[in-house]
Parts: sequence; C-alpha cells; structure tokens
Amino acid sequence: MPNLNENYLNVKDSYLFAEIARRVKTYEKSHPEKADRIIRLGIGDVTRPLTKRAIQALHEAVDSQASPDTFKGYGPEQGYEFTRRAIADYYGRNGVSVDADDIFISDGAKSDTGNMTEIFARDNVILVPDPVYPVYVDTNIMDGKQVVYMNGTKENDFLPMPDESVKADIIYLCSPNNPTGACYRKEQLAVWVDYALRNEAVILFDAAYEAFVTEPELPRSIYEIEGAKRCAIEFGSLSKTAGFTGTRFSYTVVPKELVFRSSKGEEMSVHAMWNRRQSTKFNGTPYIIQYAAAAVFTAEGMEECRENIRYYMENARKIADTLRRKNIPFTGGVNSPYIWFQCPNGMESWEFFDCLLEHAQVVGTPGAGFGENGRDYFRLTSFGTHEKTAEAMERFEKLL
Repeated sequence: MPNLNENYLNVKDSYLFAEIARRVKTYEKSHPEKADRIIRLGIGDVTRPLTKRAIQALHEAVDSQASPDTFKGYGPEQGYEFTRRAIADYYGRNGVSVDADDIFISDGAKSDTGNMTEIFARDNVILVPDPVYPVYVDTNIMDGKQVVYMNGTKENDFLPMPDESVKADIIYLCSPNNPTGACYRKEQLAVWVDYALRNEAVILFDAAYEAFVTEPELPRSIYEIEGAKRCAIEFGSLSKTAGFTGTRFSYTVVPKELVFRSSKGEEMSVHAMWNRRQSTKFNGTPYIIQYAAAAVFTAEGMEECRENIRYYMENARKIADTLRRKNIPFTGGVNSPYIWFQCPNGMESWEFFDCLLEHAQVVGTPGAGFGENGRDYFRLTSFGTHEKTAEAMERFEKLL
C-alpha cells in the first residue's frame, strides 16, 4: 500500500468555490422555478468577450499552424521571447524596468502561486494575510509547511503590516487584494521590502489585478520599490485584465538578483531553480495563446482592455452606491473589481450567503471562506453584466 501525503487531511474537504457551486446546485434542484433568476456575483469570472485585437491575433496564430513554414510545436518552457518582450515593454510603459529574461509564461497565476512553494523547503515559515485567497494557504498545507497568519481587519484597512516579533521566510501579499479590494501604498510596500531584506525572506507578490488600479500614486508592481528585485517574485495574469479566464495566460517574474545560500553555503539562484522546475514539469503555454497575449500587451491592446475594465468598474460603482445607501461599511470597488463588506443585521457570512440566495437569488462569496477574519464579511464581484448587476443590487436593497 502506498504512503499517501497525509497533509491533505489538514485541508478543508472542499475548495471554497466548489462549496459555493454545490450549495447553488442544491438550491436549484429544490427551487427549479427560481433557477433562471439566479445572478452570480460570487466567483470572479468575467462576462465581457475577448477584445478585437486578441481575437484577431488568435485567428492569425491558428492560421499559422496550417502551414509547415509557420507551424509551431514545442515552445520554450520559459515562454516565447516575443511574448516576454511584450510584457517587459508593458512594464516599461508603466515606469518599471523588468528584464524579459526574468519572465516566465504560464497558464494561470493560481497555478504559479501554488506551484512556487515547491522550490522552497518544508521547514520555511509561510506568512499569509487573513483574509486570504485560499490557494496560498491550501497549497502550503498540502506540502506540509507551517502557515502563520497576519490579521487584516477594518482597523488596518485590511492591509496588515510586518510584525517584528514574527520571523517569516516566505510572505504572500496581494495588491489590489483578493478578496478585500484593498491596495497597498508605496510607503507600505517599502516597509515590507525592508522587512524581507532584513530577514532574508521572499515576498510572493500577486499583482493579478494591477490593471484595475486607477489612482496613479498607488503601485501596480512591487518592483516600483527599491530593493524589491532582491527579495520579491511577482505574479501577473490576463484572466481579469483581458478576459482570459478560459483562455489561460499568466506570467511570473523571478529576478536573477534573487539569490540565497544553501545549508552548505552554496549560492542558489531562485530564477535557475524555477527554470529547472518549469523545464521538468511544464511544457509551456500554447503558442496561439502567447501570440494573442503579446497583442494584448501592446499599447493598443491594453487600451481595449481598459474599455472592458471601465465597464466592470461601473458595476463596482453600482454595488458601492447600494452599500452606501444601506449604510453598510465596505472596502474595494475603486482600484479593484472586488467589493468587501460587513454582513448586515449581525449575520455571519455563510448565513448571509444562504439568505441572499434564498430570498434574492443572488450569489456572492462568504468571507469565512477566506479566513477567520472574514467570518462576518462578504465579497461581491463586478464582473457581471450591467443589467444583471443592476438587477442584483435592486434585489439586495429590497431584501435589506
């Protein structure tokens, strides 16, 4: 009999969004007459189609596969140079210098934030915020690592800062944050970078929602902070930026400056380790997807994406306006597609989930699924259509 990885016994039986889907399906079965009324503002999936430039590039790439002269087979595990260069140029237009050779192309930030833990030993202390995107926690528990929590609360605007009494080796930060929508300021990230450098720690910085930042003084990359390339890995994604939730494209920046010493004093490059991991376990993102992504990262391509982002942020405004009218405290909805609010009438989050589904046929995400500090909070996303979002908020307002 094989010895199984018993760390799996320490994770919840069901992933948060799988549990939401199960509850919704149960409701649909017991209330078939209301199934068509359900409006989903829970999972962060998009509703706007791919942009014209992305579709055009996909067609061009597909057509190229019909000719032996332009056909592409296995590509480089790190990603095609033209795609990595397009991303580096995108950083440059935003005032950040990133070497194209430090960029790795993948199929999702969720995959890379979870897989990155493989290159770090199990005796590392993992520091995560609470509330937190579940993947950060679950993947480390599955690997047997010790997870320590830092409290994100309304008192610190859901933006926890370093605690000098805690010695962490790997730190997960997400800004703009999922689920709370909060966004770190440059001076706050500078404190985190100083902490990481002082403690020889690594920051895993999830910047999947950077394109939603509207206030120019807020950082969209941790590499805007001096010294960050010596202590931080950054994850980016086109899932929400360009509607690639089903198309699948992401990138991870692992600077060559990120170097540590082994227990025997040997110098080890995190960049080289991640390259070795990807070369062994990953055969690369499809050429046609990378070709489309490169088109998205052009100035023209990103302007098309911003049109969709403006559409979603109008939904966020509608949600926020409703919460203000009901005097419900919230964060997010300005530099983020997520709105995080305190459950009304003293309800806990799963209780409010059931209430909202039962009486308004609206699906959101219970904050308890993101950690203990989310128990009394709830998340709505702005990725619905204008019509569905407006209808959901009308029902929400009548319910309360």
